Amino acid sequence: MRVRFLFFCPASYSVRDIQNIVDSFVGAKTIALGRIFAYAMEVELKYCEDLFRYQRRQSRVVTVGNVPIGGDHPVVIQSMITSDTRDTEACVAEVLQLAEAGCQMVRITAQTKKYAQNLEHIRDGVRAAGCHVPLVADIHFKPDAAFEAAQWVEKVRVNPGNYADKKKFEIREYTDAQYAEELERIREEFAPLVRLCKELGRAIRIGTNHGSLSDRIMNRYGDTPLGMVESALEFARIAREEDFHNFVFSMKASNPKVMIEAYRLLVARLAEEGEDWNYPLHLGVTEAGDGEDGRIKSAIGIGSLLADGIGDTIRVSLTEDAVHEVPVARTLVDVVSQMSSGRESYDVAPNWNPFEFERRHSETITLGNFSCGGGELMRVFTTRSKYESVSHKLAQMGDYQPEIVLEDTEIIRIDPRSEAAFAAINSEQSPQMVTVSDGLDLHPISAFRLLASQLDARHNILLKDTLHPQQMGGEDFLPTLLRAAMNLGSLICDGIGDAILVQGEDAPGQSLRLSYNILQAAGARIFKTDYVACPSCGRTLFNLQETTQKIREATGHLKGVRIAVMGCIVNGPGEMADADFGYVGGAPGKINLYVGKQAVKFNIPEGEAVERLQDLIREHGRWVDAPETVVEI
Repeated sequence: MRVRFLFFCPASYSVRDIQNIVDSFVGAKTIALGRIFAYAMEVELKYCEDLFRYQRRQSRVVTVGNVPIGGDHPVVIQSMITSDTRDTEACVAEVLQLAEAGCQMVRITAQTKKYAQNLEHIRDGVRAAGCHVPLVADIHFKPDAAFEAAQWVEKVRVNPGNYADKKKFEIREYTDAQYAEELERIREEFAPLVRLCKELGRAIRIGTNHGSLSDRIMNRYGDTPLGMVESALEFARIAREEDFHNFVFSMKASNPKVMIEAYRLLVARLAEEGEDWNYPLHLGVTEAGDGEDGRIKSAIGIGSLLADGIGDTIRVSLTEDAVHEVPVARTLVDVVSQMSSGRESYDVAPNWNPFEFERRHSETITLGNFSCGGGELMRVFTTRSKYESVSHKLAQMGDYQPEIVLEDTEIIRIDPRSEAAFAAINSEQSPQMVTVSDGLDLHPISAFRLLASQLDARHNILLKDTLHPQQMGGEDFLPTLLRAAMNLGSLICDGIGDAILVQGEDAPGQSLRLSYNILQAAGARIFKTDYVACPSCGRTLFNLQETTQKIREATGHLKGVRIAVMGCIVNGPGEMADADFGYVGGAPGKINLYVGKQAVKFNIPEGEAVERLQDLIREHGRWVDAPETVVEI
């Protein structure tokens, strides 16, 4: 895949400044355009061996305690406890509960050295109970906490955006010398931890979060997936200078599209660096939320990458008790493990840019009472039998309406491996709605990628979650939900699709709800309030589950409004980049309210904060009164 990038930078940047942004790529050209510099470069980037056939990325093996990550080893399931790290008994009990549920690695927050010191007692309690699950310390701001934690646990997670870094924009435009000085300061803080982990046989996760990039990175790369990747690579180079290789990467974001793009770019960049940069990857969607929405968002982000063979360990982050994360993660891994590598390779080039989202440019067509394609909303199809089952209660179904009945519409069904089929459809004078035939021995992601790559762009595409609906009958809802979200969400995040049809779920109302919730989580169609809610941890300053539910009850009728609910400020302000309003723990019992990334109300008593959030939404003209009744299906 040859990808063309265009970078725009302030006129005060020197050519050398801008060159630093892309000096790891080949073929870069610098062009002066008035008061800005534009970078144009065309490079061969590849994140996946074969976009049309499953093949797992080969990584080196990293060992965390008694658990190997990467290579040919199965994907490792992780989670994180929510208890206060100072409460040894509660922490030990929660670790044991997670291990009993099938969690293979448990993370514990250690926000200061004092907290990190208690990891010794937690470890001793866990081991005394006969549990040998590896423990991971979650570090953000404090190098001394990381150094302390490394003495007691098998792995230390550091966030390059927070670890010994500044986030106050004291310098707006870094010169080469200032940038190098900052990197040297980071090296002085990080290298001792690397040496200690090497000495003790510990592992490190270099975990970048979209919501917490440093001033230095934001200045050079902006709030972008490229910035996330370069932030991690800076720390990786320090580790490699110390001949330390027992580390993994992560690129987390609350927006699945951002997360997917960042991981894809990371894999491509690692390949550019050389064969020995084949480090394992930890996958996760931050602040996914709770319930069905949190599971769908996680399946889109994590599942789509696993389906492309990317990922060696995963953590599903839900605003629920941590033990509920484990079966979701396990089921998601099981769903992907059923994908076949297949025997066929296809001489087909993808016609979309996998490193930057853009919806495929189809033309608008009319189907029944709805317009599809072009700039229209992605439409929801259903079958005649399902429509007839719910037709008597459409008025009570709220926003989960069936829009187009499959049997009432002229749909062209083809095998995307047939050249003759493409020759026929591409010769049509007017744009058509096209889909993949059921019953083919193809995975839906591969099938629809093949379809999109060979079909004239003017034609519309109807996506399906499965090509074998008859085989899905009677299946538990969780694997059905995760499979549908992974398959449809992955394609939507590729920019493919003008309408969707969920075939794997038999229940008519449930299949419609699933369709709309997948479109919402993928950012393709916002029809209800969107929530970004972090999972609880030892840093959380209020009861996240109770508070999130209160906020849902108060604001759940505000269609198209995005609200972030964050337990603390570690990732909160940054992960709220796409949110309209934010509710963030500022201190025990105190809440700060945000508009976008900007804090506007401070130290509000927790008991008043939901009402004050409503007032803030009113002040910005986004409030409407709730309808008298809301019916869910």
